[in-house]
Amino acid sequence: MKISKTSVALLAIQLVLVSSIAAKYLYQRSTCPRVWTRAAAYDPELVMRGRYLSLQLTVDGCGRIAPPAKLKDANNPDAKYHWFILTQADRYTARLAVENHKLVAIPISGLGKWQIAQQTPHGITVLAPPETSCQNLLIEQRVDFYIAEHAADPSRLLPGQELWIEVTVPPQGPPRPIQLALKQNGAWKPLAFQ
Repeated sequence: MKISKTSVALLAIQLVLVSSIAAKYLYQRSTCPRVWTRAAAYDPELVMRGRYLSLQLTVDGCGRIAPPAKLKDANNPDAKYHWFILTQADRYTARLAVENHKLVAIPISGLGKWQIAQQTPHGITVLAPPETSCQNLLIEQRVDFYIAEHAADPSRLLPGQELWIEVTVPPQGPPRPIQLALKQNGAWKPLAFQ
């Protein structure tokens, strides 16, 4: 079988493209902040081979969003919008950051005010479900975490267990998954998939 110069050139171009993406992700993993955040698993919808979890991540918005009717903490009236409960569902555009070992949502527009969610390459859509505290906002875009074919499904939680994920937070775009852990009664159990 004879290999043409065109085939070799095409193979070289494909290798350069894949290598550049891998190099970008490795660079971001070593330079961008990393954080653990709570996650909820959903049934995957992608039609692809392999086994994975589709996770929705929790993000903290306390002190940054103006709640409906400007609710304040009943226990501490001087507190600036801390631990309030949202009374209606809403969506906001924000950028993600790591502050005090937490994944936080920072509004894209104005000081303390959110821009209504738009499809924009500069932000992530954050969901504020009704009856949710400001530290339990959700990132709309799911994060996929691939697991081994015969590994136990970590999304099937026992009572009292929480699923946590460590992510890299790049300057733009959604967080990138690194590893999973289960938390129960304050004890962490990192999950290894092989």
